[in-house]
Amino acid sequence: MKYTIDKKEQYVVFTPLEEKIDSLLAPKLKSELLTIHAEGYPNVVLDMSQVKYVDSSGLSALLVGDREFGRNGGIFIISGVQDHVMKLLKISMLDKKLNLVNTLEEAGEAIFMHEIEGGEEEEGA
Repeated sequence: MKYTIDKKEQYVVFTPLEEKIDSLLAPKLKSELLTIHAEGYPNVVLDMSQVKYVDSSGLSALLVGDREFGRNGGIFIISGVQDHVMKLLKISMLDKKLNLVNTLEEAGEAIFMHEIEGGEEEEGA
């Protein structure tokens, strides 16, 4: 699987450079997301702008990312979803479960807001 990783201060941008995330590539995507999480990055943005097709195993990889990063108070954001992939997310109702944004800029803002809200909750506890 070809991809790029851009490590920022508060999050990592993971960009698959593949047109399809199917049963051949989904296990690799899961593995990479879990590795990023294990390295101590609490937040990740999955930039799907290059991905034109996702099958059920690809959707499963997205759910694994969402679960793992959400487990310790982090956030998993999916950016740049193409039309065909968005249709599949809507059909499977995952558009309601996953954090979807249009651009990487919006993803950065969402992570910033998540961090602020998380900090306020900790102070109030």
